[in-house]
This record gives sequence, C-alpha cells and structure tokens, in this order.
Amino acid sequence: MKSCPVLAAALLACVASSAAGSYDYKDVLRKSTLFYEAQRSGKLPADQRVKWRGDSALNDKGVNGEDLTGGYYDAGDWVKFGFQMSFTITVLAWGVINHEAGYRTAGALEDTRKAIKWGTDYFLKAHVSEEVFYAQVGSGWIDHQTWGRPEDMTEVRPSYMINATHPGSDLAAETAAALAASYLVFKDVNSTYANILLSHAKQLYSFAYKYRGKYTDAFDDVRCCYNSSGYEDELIWGAAWLYRATKDKTYLTYAEEVYPSIQYYIGFNWDQKIGGADVLLANLTGDTKYLTKTKNYCDNIIANQQRTPKGLIFIAEWGSLMTTAYFVEICLEAAALGANPDKYRAEAKKQIDYMLGDTGFSYVVGFGSKYPLRAHHKAASCPDRPAKCDWTQFSSPEPNPQVITGALVGGPGANDDYEDVRSDYKVNEVDTVYNAGFQGVLATLIELGYSSE
Repeated sequence: MKSCPVLAAALLACVASSAAGSYDYKDVLRKSTLFYEAQRSGKLPADQRVKWRGDSALNDKGVNGEDLTGGYYDAGDWVKFGFQMSFTITVLAWGVINHEAGYRTAGALEDTRKAIKWGTDYFLKAHVSEEVFYAQVGSGWIDHQTWGRPEDMTEVRPSYMINATHPGSDLAAETAAALAASYLVFKDVNSTYANILLSHAKQLYSFAYKYRGKYTDAFDDVRCCYNSSGYEDELIWGAAWLYRATKDKTYLTYAEEVYPSIQYYIGFNWDQKIGGADVLLANLTGDTKYLTKTKNYCDNIIANQQRTPKGLIFIAEWGSLMTTAYFVEICLEAAALGANPDKYRAEAKKQIDYMLGDTGFSYVVGFGSKYPLRAHHKAASCPDRPAKCDWTQFSSPEPNPQVITGALVGGPGANDDYEDVRSDYKVNEVDTVYNAGFQGVLATLIELGYSSE
C-alpha cells in the first residue's frame, strides 16, 4: 500500500487510489453509452456517433395509426419489447440519480441522459391514452425468421397494446417506474419535460394498480421471448419510484399493501424487481426490515452461491454476467446504506474485473486486447451498405464487420466455458438490459475511486 498522509480530507481519496484496479472503468462506461446508440430505432439524430447504423423502422405505427417510431431494439434483433426497454431505462436512471458523480467523472453523464431520453420519448408516444399503452412493436416470431440490417427490413411489424380489457400491470408499473426515475434525472435539467414524464408515470401506475394482470396474458406474441412471472413486484417497485419522485405517501401505502404477498422474494433482474425495491424502500423509509433482507441476501450469495473456477458468481446460465451485475448493483446500494460496505464493494470490483479481463478475456466488445468478435447481433454482422446481408453472415465464422462497442455479451457457463460463435445466442447475444445494471456498477466504482485512470 502507498504511504498516505493521515489527513481526514484526503483519507477517502487515498484509500480509494490505493485500492484502484487495473481497468479503466471510465473508458468502459463511455463505451457502454455507445452501445445504446447502436440499439436505436427510428430516425437517428445528427449527433449519432455509431455511424454504421442508419434510420430504421420509420413506419412503426399503432393500430390506429399512432406514431410509434423511436425507442430501442432490445438485443440482436429488430423487435421493440416494452418490458425490457422500460426496465433498462429505470436502471439507467437509477444509476444517474444515485451516482451522478461517477458519471460526471467518466465524462459519460450527458450521453447517458441522452440514452434515457431516447427511451422516455418513445414511452410518451406509446402511452396514447391514460389506460392504453403500446407494449411491443414487431413480432418476435416473424423477426426470428430473418437476418440482416434493420435499415433494410421489409417484414410486417405489428403492434400490441395493453388496455383495461387486456391489462399488463407489470409492464405499466415498470414503465411508470422508468418515467418517475427519469423525472428525477431531468427535473433540474429540463423541468418542463420532467413534469410531462411524471404526469405519464402517475397515469400508468394508476392503470397498473386498477387493472390487474400480466402483460404476457394480454397478447400472445411476447411469449416467444419474455414471459413475466408476475406483476406484484412491479407494483411495489413502481410505487417506490413514484414515492421517491413525489413524496406522496399514497404510493408508499400502495407498496406496503402489496409487499406482504411477495415479502420472501429476492433477487433483481428484468423479471424480478423486489431486490431493487428492497434497497430503494430501505433508503426511502429507514425501515430496517428492507435493508436486513437485502443484507441477508447479499451475504448468502457471496458465501454460498456457486462460482466458476475463475471466480464468477454464477447465478443463471442465460445472461450469466447480467445476472451477476444486477446482484452486485443492489449490494452496492445496500453498502451505501451501511451494510457491509467493504465486503460488498470488494466483491463488486472482483466480479466486474472478471468481466473486463481477469480471466484473460474481456466480455465487453471493444474493450481490452481480447474480446468477443462475433456477438449475436444482426446489424453488427453485416458489411457496409449496400452489400447484401442475410443468413450467410449469420453462419460465417468471420468476425463481425461492425464493432458493437461497449456491449456486454451474455457470458460464460458454470465452468468458465465460452465460445465466441455468432449462433450461440445464450452466451454471445447482447441486450440493453445486460448493460444497464453493469453500467450502474461501473459508475458506482468510479465514484468510489476504483478506476485505474
């Protein structure tokens, strides 16, 4: 350890610099914002940095002709899945709200705000009336029959909604959470826009609370890809975010009313929000039961969860890195509230460093000397236009012609097994959800002083 002056004002910075890792987290965070630009749908802005992408899906419409252009393709395909998109935006906003200093230090704050706004602008279009919200544009079943660039697509792109007769409390409440969290991101930057977001958040939460049901029961197509296990956790999560945004205790009452039905649930990912809700409620209420639950969960996983031979906490086979990133994210939030800060921060750093190259391989495209060259992503696999792109590119053993910089791939198996093959979507697909929690962890570690640059 370095010799440090024992001065109170310098102590924190000194300790952090002594513990600095060998990776430039700031660079990774900036690269992650580029990935979100690669996932954009619609008319691209003049400041678009990912130049191999172009305008796409400019005719996306609702059943009554509503403009549904914009938003994000969630993964390597061309479908706009609302549930994935809304969770992505909630988590990105959470990171900016709680760790703005980390984003600012990395020079990534403005680009992340743009990434959030690209999603919220779309949600405002999709929320066509108080109790009608477009849940999805494009068919997963149709989309998976084709390969190529979104700019060239000719397939039919149906749109699917939730409403009072076909409700989706999980989707509506998650989108309410995204809009409420984004209100907090923008309230001091663009108060007019922020207030519009909050108004829609309130309407969507009311819709979610009044008309109960899973969005995967509202229409069939989404069952190809993202089945929801329930909506109660989203009702709690959405209420917690609205309480944070408004200080209206009605929302806290809603959260506490629903909570007993799933109080024993744990974990945090796109389908399970209670782990995030627990640390959010712990912060908002000061009630020790929420922080104790999170602490017990983090302690148990760190002590007892399966690990790969090289040290990755292995929670799920599909998106193994994503799942671990979300785990360490909520543990870092618990650490900020006083729960085992040294232990949780050390573990978070260890897990992120695994992802960035401690095994000799970086799982972030474009970072390090050895990283995925064949991510499962239609557009990235295509040569520059106007060259043809089809299933030939899918089957090719050659690296992707386009580098989808900043994307975190799904990740290895339980034995650190990983093969950089385009067809293996379980380990080599990328997704906006994969990067959101990962990016929040990076911002936290940067804020704590754990970046090498």
